[in-house]
Amino acid sequence: MSETLSEFEGCTLLTRLFRRRGYTIERNVMFREYGVEFHIDGWDRKARVGFEFLTSEDDDHDDLSLEEYKTLGDAQQRGELAVFIIDEVEPVTPADLLAEASEFLDEVEASRPRRRRAVNRSTKKAAKKRTTKKKTKRKAVRTSVKKAAKKKVAKKKSPARKPAKKTGKKTVKKAAKKKAPKKVSKKTVARKTAKKAAKKKARR
Repeated sequence: MSETLSEFEGCTLLTRLFRRRGYTIERNVMFREYGVEFHIDGWDRKARVGFEFLTSEDDDHDDLSLEEYKTLGDAQQRGELAVFIIDEVEPVTPADLLAEASEFLDEVEASRPRRRRAVNRSTKKAAKKRTTKKKTKRKAVRTSVKKAAKKKVAKKKSPARKPAKKTGKKTVKKAAKKKAPKKVSKKTVARKTAKKAAKKKARR
């Protein structure tokens, strides 16, 4: 192995070191976070720890721009990830590379509680967004179900009977008129009694 490491040699050494320290490193993984998109040389998805060896062999400087590099640095300062980045601008020996990477991993392990809190905050925010979306969907479904139930109840109810219209005419019962008895004068009564008495005398 030459004193100046190639990208392949450097990534091989780093993969072995990271795995010895307990990280599940995947090689050449597509990283898409924080608006940054590039192929990272080594990455542990669960621990969010990895490394990137920047060389001109694969145009890595074009793949990861300076702005994207700063974005990753900001996320690393917040404790949301940890990426060990090596630039070939300064030649590095295998011993120096392993020493720097080991120091980097020591710092990552020392700041692990802070990193966990930062990761938990980011995951909680994402979970809250999901739950709010679900709640709004559930509310919309409930309201639609309630509206449908109200419509069914309205259909089942019989239409209310209309009150009979008042004509305003009063029904008056006609009382049967009783015929008043004819009044008999005293003169007519005297005449009748006289006639009866005359008839009795004639018979005798």
